[in-house]
Amino acid sequence: MEARELLAHLLKSKKFKLLLTAFSIVVISSIIFASSSDKESLELPELEETTTVKEKKAKDSMYYGFNLNLFEVVRDTVKSGDSFGELLLKHRVGYPEIHSLTTKKNRAIFDLRKIRVGRPYTILKSKDSINKAELFIYEIDKVNYAIVDLRDKVSLERKEREIKSVEREASGVITTSLSEAILDQGIDYDVTHNLAAIYAWTIDFWRLSKGDKFKVIYDEHYINDNTYVGMGPIKAAYFEHNGKAFYAFRHPSPENENIIEYFDDQGENLRRAFLRAPVNFSRISSRYNLKRRISYYGNKVKPHKGTDYAAKVGTPIMATANGRVIAASYTRANGNYVKIRHNNTYSTQYLHMSKRKVKNGDYVKQGDVIGWVGMTGNTSGPHVCYRFWKNGRQVDPLKEKLPKAKPLPEPSRLTYINTINPVKSQLDCIGFFNESFAQSE
Repeated sequence: MEARELLAHLLKSKKFKLLLTAFSIVVISSIIFASSSDKESLELPELEETTTVKEKKAKDSMYYGFNLNLFEVVRDTVKSGDSFGELLLKHRVGYPEIHSLTTKKNRAIFDLRKIRVGRPYTILKSKDSINKAELFIYEIDKVNYAIVDLRDKVSLERKEREIKSVEREASGVITTSLSEAILDQGIDYDVTHNLAAIYAWTIDFWRLSKGDKFKVIYDEHYINDNTYVGMGPIKAAYFEHNGKAFYAFRHPSPENENIIEYFDDQGENLRRAFLRAPVNFSRISSRYNLKRRISYYGNKVKPHKGTDYAAKVGTPIMATANGRVIAASYTRANGNYVKIRHNNTYSTQYLHMSKRKVKNGDYVKQGDVIGWVGMTGNTSGPHVCYRFWKNGRQVDPLKEKLPKAKPLPEPSRLTYINTINPVKSQLDCIGFFNESFAQSE
């Protein structure tokens, strides 16, 4: 059969007609679907182009509690010759506002007239055409700062940054000096002074022995978790001098709970009625000696009834005990001197001062600065000659068994010992930082 006849026969067939219709529906549906999909895919970029993207809002930059984005920020440090008034005048603040900030009331908060060279400050200025200083922030130190608000109502406020305290343990074995043993570990140098103050009545820190040991527990203070701003008082300490152990625990005084002192592991007060010396970290250049011969005087016996502590000019001289100043004067031999009556038994005298800080009749407390080391009077070098009277007679203070301060009363000793036991155990568990090194030397 020819192709033309076959096609004519098929077109007349009912089954073929049904099959052809179904096929046509499928093809047309596919075309419509494909056309629709193409249209949608073409229209997507058009939608993206017409969509409005919102700008991100600038993140607030908060400092000192102010959003710096709202101001023009000026940061600088106080230069030589700068004053608070001149700094504000440069930034369009008037004299009346400046004057109102230096009144007696505001000086009690912080005396802005005493800003120091090298200290940082920040000025926040308005962003308008006037461009006037609206806030002045001065860094008093690492922790404290002053805020001067020059907006609606001029005001002065002193603030303190939040401090985080972290407990630290430290220890060491002395090979040369206490300060070197501490500095070798990167420990705050104030640990040296604080240990010397705690043990001032029991240990002579100028006569430490090689192999002496120490342990301390204290707090370190930080701001923003990483900026060190100093140490707190020592909580507990252990010092081993010439094989003898001395514990120290911080605790309120039995005489006044507002006064904090240090007691040993038995509740005995480490403080004595008198300091061992009137100056910190000074060496004895000449001792009490009634048979001393001096070549300057033809090698004749000339008693030396004082103890000389050599120190740099300007070193503070402290009262070794509480008492009343009974003389603050000058003589050719003594130079500038101060004499203190402590009670009916004891008096002390301090010679060759560069300058006196107290006057006759003043009451002084143990540790108060009464003057400064100098070379006035008959002296060949800077030192303080410390003289000590007992019952009206000059004696050698280093040989006197000086009275102790009051211990903890018996009823509270048991409570104290129970309180310090965990801290004592903590101290005992601290190893010595450089013990193996010190033993190998």
